[in-house]
Amino acid sequence: MPRSVAISRFLISTAALVLCSAVAASAQDRRQNAPGEFDFYVLALSWSPSFCEAANERGNTGRGTQAQCSGRPYSFVVHGLWPQYERGFPEYCQRPSPRLARGIMTSMLDLMPAPGLVFNEWDKHGTCSGLGERAYFETIRKARATVKIPEEFLQLSEPKTIAPDELEAAFIKINPGLSNAAISVTCDSKRLSEVRICLSKDLQFRSCEEIDRRACRRDQVLMPPMRGG
Repeated sequence: MPRSVAISRFLISTAALVLCSAVAASAQDRRQNAPGEFDFYVLALSWSPSFCEAANERGNTGRGTQAQCSGRPYSFVVHGLWPQYERGFPEYCQRPSPRLARGIMTSMLDLMPAPGLVFNEWDKHGTCSGLGERAYFETIRKARATVKIPEEFLQLSEPKTIAPDELEAAFIKINPGLSNAAISVTCDSKRLSEVRICLSKDLQFRSCEEIDRRACRRDQVLMPPMRGG
């Protein structure tokens, strides 16, 4: 093949690849951070004793930490309900975000026990849901109600070391329809951080490969006891 022809074909192929990439990027850009344009939710349930223990180690004694860590003994609390794409996620879909009514914030403190957390979740994730503020937090409450917490974690009074797979299995056992493809466990260097459960827009359990890929890879994680334990 003449060298000039080979070069021409290479340039044409390269141009085609660039064009395809640009089209794909454009399609993603049109969808990125568009309110209501997402594939599923992740319900993030934070193990509150781990959060409080880590905050204490860092010397983080701010008002938000005190609200969660100085009151009643929390177990799993709602970190958030996050709109997700199959790959990636939207965030801060309205800038500035509509101001969240204080009455709605206070109504959520039984599930999300820090005012700053509630406000932040609305700004970062709620604005991407396509829902109004009240409807978004009602959806969080409904999502939380779909998930049963294994009884052994509701009154944990002693430190517990557990394998992430064992923790997942405990949730799967008591939540019909939940599979190991729809739940993942996250951790820090030693402690359980969160259990994350994937839900469709109508709040049915569904698989989520990318969330599962980000799961904790440790053989064992520590669950610090609840306050007073």
